[in-house]
Amino acid sequence: MSKKICLTGVKPTEMPHLGNYIGAIKPAIEMSNNGEYDGYLFIADYHSLIGVHKGNDLRDYIYEVAAVWLACGLDPEKTTLYKQSDIPEILELNWILNCFSSKGILNRAHAYKAKVADNEEHGRDQDYGINAGLYNYPTLMAADILFIDSDIVPVGEDQIQHIEITRDIANAFNHHYGDILKLPEAKAREGALLPGLDGRKMSKSYHNHIPLFIPEKKLKKMINKITTDSTPPEAPKDPNESLIFDIYKFFATKEEQEALAKRYQEGIGWGHAKLELFDVVNAELAPMRERYDLYMSDKSLIDKILEDGAQKVREKASAKLKTIKQAIGVSN
Repeated sequence: MSKKICLTGVKPTEMPHLGNYIGAIKPAIEMSNNGEYDGYLFIADYHSLIGVHKGNDLRDYIYEVAAVWLACGLDPEKTTLYKQSDIPEILELNWILNCFSSKGILNRAHAYKAKVADNEEHGRDQDYGINAGLYNYPTLMAADILFIDSDIVPVGEDQIQHIEITRDIANAFNHHYGDILKLPEAKAREGALLPGLDGRKMSKSYHNHIPLFIPEKKLKKMINKITTDSTPPEAPKDPNESLIFDIYKFFATKEEQEALAKRYQEGIGWGHAKLELFDVVNAELAPMRERYDLYMSDKSLIDKILEDGAQKVREKASAKLKTIKQAIGVSN
């Protein structure tokens, strides 16, 4: 009996940050390595084209994202890694699915609505800065998912709508041609969100993030930017009211958390607390940072893995697209 297919996509827009690592990368790799699913991870480079319009930048981002996942433990023997742009069948399916995607559904997509709302808030025309790629983003995502008969798609809670839209589009297609497209299930990622330097959700859009594999000195410098209050060092502090401790819990053992919590209650300076945080974060990242630097120093290693992944995926993509094209009547 074949395993179920688990598919995850990552948009290459600069190096992933600590929040991406805790919320998505680490759990996805653990899931793919447990042998329960056939894992597929794609780099969604065409999705990045919505906002990244410098070729050299996008090329760098693609390598950075691939190197991050490989450095964090993704095993190409267990999880197929490939670039979206290397699978032309996805783009062909994208047009087919556009013809079954209602405008009403696309109007309700979160990313599009957020951009419209931002324009209205700032007194701009509703369509200002919105290209067709952003508007049709959910349809391309549906093609990413449906072309390989994905069963499970791990997503954050804010992305569940994408899977619902994918199912709606697949149902619209199947209504005309039968059960050709498999309806995927969303698997919401568990766990709290890692806070950023200012206490909000860590996000590139908030400029409060810590890139995953920056050098140690820069990592320490960024951790020192974490927001604190003016409580004197000798004053007892509540660890549950500390942003530093909130981040510390994601990287420290239970024993380490208990020991630092005791120091908080006895009185600890914020500089010392930040140093404790740096130590546990760097201890986890250092071995992975070395692997990341290795891949980035010899990008041919990444190229080979992506080429092998694309070759494997295209066999499945070609067979699926052939079935779809026969159903819609453009081939025999």
